[in-house]
Amino acid sequence: MKILAQLYYRYGTMNSGKSIEILKVAYNYEEQGKPVVLLTSALDTRDGIGWVSSRIGLKRQAKPISGDTDIFGYIENLPEKPYCVLVDECQFLTKGNVFDLARVVDELDVPVMAFGLKNDFRNHLFEGSRELLLLADKIEEIKTICQYCSKKATMVLRMKDGRPVYEGQQVQIGGNETYVSVCRKHYYHPQLESEKTQDQWISTINYRR
Repeated sequence: MKILAQLYYRYGTMNSGKSIEILKVAYNYEEQGKPVVLLTSALDTRDGIGWVSSRIGLKRQAKPISGDTDIFGYIENLPEKPYCVLVDECQFLTKGNVFDLARVVDELDVPVMAFGLKNDFRNHLFEGSRELLLLADKIEEIKTICQYCSKKATMVLRMKDGRPVYEGQQVQIGGNETYVSVCRKHYYHPQLESEKTQDQWISTINYRR
């Protein structure tokens, strides 16, 4: 019985190893002589447009995609059918992008693995994350540890001048200097430089967010 292609959504907080996982999967396919396609959001410009970059220094080029990119047409017209499509920073995808990925799976019979964040610093879903949660055949979490304790990190704090920020634009590209992965407790009660400063911030946060 033939195994059908599927749409995989693998999410994790910042620094959970999503990009290195993509590079590892790509290497494993290509080591067997099976070509893959790497895609990434054009919004992520930390290492220039069109790069999948890991924290340990490994990186490789990928096709940058934006809201108006015809992903299905691009894959369909490749001279050689890929064995897998790998997508980095999938939280930045649009509803149309995710539908294109689903079509790649269903109509071209090519598996797609999408990696990215699930929720933003306000604990709201990104558009791409929401659509992948609806359409993905398999959803898996890539786990990492809270910055302040040994619990699993499930949320992301945006930091500015050493203090958490809970309001602002959803998309602000940044790395370790901007975002911290934390558990629920430390999202609402972050460990700051002093107890006085921490108490001031706790009084401004509520669990309605």
